[in-house]
Amino acid sequence: MYTFSSRLKTTAIAFMIIGALGIAYGFITAPSTIEDLKEQMLHAEDGHGAATASHDAVAANHDTDAGHANEEHTKEALHTANDGAAHGDEDAHGVSEEEHLQHSLDQAKNRPWAAIYIAMLFFLLLSVCAFVYYCIQRASTAGWSPVLFRVMEGVSAYIVPGSIIVLVFLIASSVGHANHMFAWMYTSVDPTAANYDYAMETKGWWLNIPFWLIRAVIYVLIWIGFKHFIIKNSRLQDEATDLKHYNKNFTLSVVFLVVFLVTELFMAFDWLMAIDHHWFSQLYSFYVFASMFVSGITVITFVTIYLRAKGFLPNVNDYHIHDLGKYMFAFSIFWTYLFFAQFMLQWYANIPEETAYFYPRLIGNYQPLFIGMIVMNFAFPILVLMNSDYKKVPWFVVIAGLVILAGHYLDLFLMVSPGTVGNDWHFGLPEMGGILFFAGLFIYVVFNALTKAPLHPKGNPLIKESEIFHH
Repeated sequence: MYTFSSRLKTTAIAFMIIGALGIAYGFITAPSTIEDLKEQMLHAEDGHGAATASHDAVAANHDTDAGHANEEHTKEALHTANDGAAHGDEDAHGVSEEEHLQHSLDQAKNRPWAAIYIAMLFFLLLSVCAFVYYCIQRASTAGWSPVLFRVMEGVSAYIVPGSIIVLVFLIASSVGHANHMFAWMYTSVDPTAANYDYAMETKGWWLNIPFWLIRAVIYVLIWIGFKHFIIKNSRLQDEATDLKHYNKNFTLSVVFLVVFLVTELFMAFDWLMAIDHHWFSQLYSFYVFASMFVSGITVITFVTIYLRAKGFLPNVNDYHIHDLGKYMFAFSIFWTYLFFAQFMLQWYANIPEETAYFYPRLIGNYQPLFIGMIVMNFAFPILVLMNSDYKKVPWFVVIAGLVILAGHYLDLFLMVSPGTVGNDWHFGLPEMGGILFFAGLFIYVVFNALTKAPLHPKGNPLIKESEIFHH
């Protein structure tokens, strides 16, 4: 039996405490009024990793007449802060200065919420996708992986607390109106209304708060339900004298993979693409899945290498690590295919409704992150993981995996931030706090779950093949 070491437990708790402090800092320092926003615009400094709105405004202000300095500074800051933002895509002409300020204030207040949302989704979805990977192994009756089943089950344990946290966040965002993360919640289909949004005339039947929340509950109940019964059967199989529970898991895994495909399809629309609700892409859900799937496999690899190094997985050999590395490499290529298919077709077609999504990411202030994300998620895995021998070296795989995880976190950051915080992006204490808090919670839940059952599963008819697996 595995024992959750006190050092790792302390590290996880420390991450959560430090992360909570960073998150709290984000909420404390977020502007609460328009006057606070103006104060931040006047005193903001360059060096955030992006060309901020107030920095551009200060530069423009030096060229203006001294008698109009404050007025011009404020106007420049407002126009820059809202340029390219995805919250409504409204025309700047005819919009009052007060409305511009309110829009900028909403984006500034969104920052700590976005930092939390990105981190909580990242760890939840990689946990769900780790469970998908586990079910694929069962449905395909793979002979190489049963010695890794307990690791996969442990990583999937985060699905329950992660789902609950996300549901609370979605309820707070919609019913509680705690933030302006989802702009469609504040629109109207009435052409005479000030907040009229033409897109909601056709999307309103799907994007309405009651139906949206009901779907969210359905998604997580399905994930939690299948996870509960499949892992329950896995535990029962340890003590069974027949293959009844093994066969049940085969059937449940096949069904779950089909059901998951549907739930993930709509989940990606609801929780991510709805942030930029004027934009649409038929490949988006598959793209999100590819990003989170390779992240899930990478985390499974990390936990496997750690437990093996501590002597808890004596039947795991270099060939198991090699095959996990192959999956990391293969699905990095799969992600690249979907990224290119989605991006290139829309960018080349140059249809405004489509290119508006990519413009701030490729041409605007998010360009360094966008280019860096491509390098980390495609170029780096190609160069590092293509060699077969390197994938058998644990420390080498860990280094590659850290870059891949960082790259796909960045990918999720780019999915969420332009439509929630606008062009004036930051990566500071709130963002680091979100990562540390949910990383600490993830570590605590996963490694605590690993203590609940022996790490070596019994009763699986393929376990012997897995123990002697080699190429």
